Amino acid sequence: MEQVRQSYASVAELYIELFGTSQKVHADDLAFIGRHLAGRPGRVLDLGCGPGHITGYLRSLGVDAAGVDMVPQFIAHARATHPGVEFQLGSMDSLDLADGSVAGILAWYSLIHRPPQDLDGVLAQFRRAMTPSGTLVLGIFVGDEVEAFDHKVATAYRWPVDEFSERLTRAGFTEVERLPRPSDGTHRPHAAIAAIATDR
Repeated sequence: MEQVRQSYASVAELYIELFGTSQKVHADDLAFIGRHLAGRPGRVLDLGCGPGHITGYLRSLGVDAAGVDMVPQFIAHARATHPGVEFQLGSMDSLDLADGSVAGILAWYSLIHRPPQDLDGVLAQFRRAMTPSGTLVLGIFVGDEVEAFDHKVATAYRWPVDEFSERLTRAGFTEVERLPRPSDGTHRPHAAIAAIATDR
């Protein structure tokens, strides 16, 4: 993931300008995120939080949210823009979290650069860190088959939503809602998924 970190660091200023406020996030997506992560006790981690705009949005809803990202420029911007909110420089591959210690995880398009063979391990770590009945919300790019494509920043992957949902099931989650978003001529087909950690 070092190449991905370097790629985002090289375009961090432009990325922040284009995407760095919650007003740049589609209202349906914000509603989906809020519906599944607000109104419950416990800490929620925004993993791959980028400039921190959605972490800040969750805090505005009363969520005990904290952000984690591996790009120093993003974390510096997030801390300056959202004082009083916890942001950590780090990677979802090396989270120092006790088992069952977080109530929710947001991985909003932060898994898109993961090769398919790496996905199960990451989802297993999410499940390990989550409380029983904790909530995972994520965004993915959608296609008819699992395949790599040339994302503007770094190679990313499309998934059939049903196949991604099966990966969630194998990791110990149960999908509870999905929001498919077809291509609109500007954005690629994508989808949001919410899933609950199931008892083992």
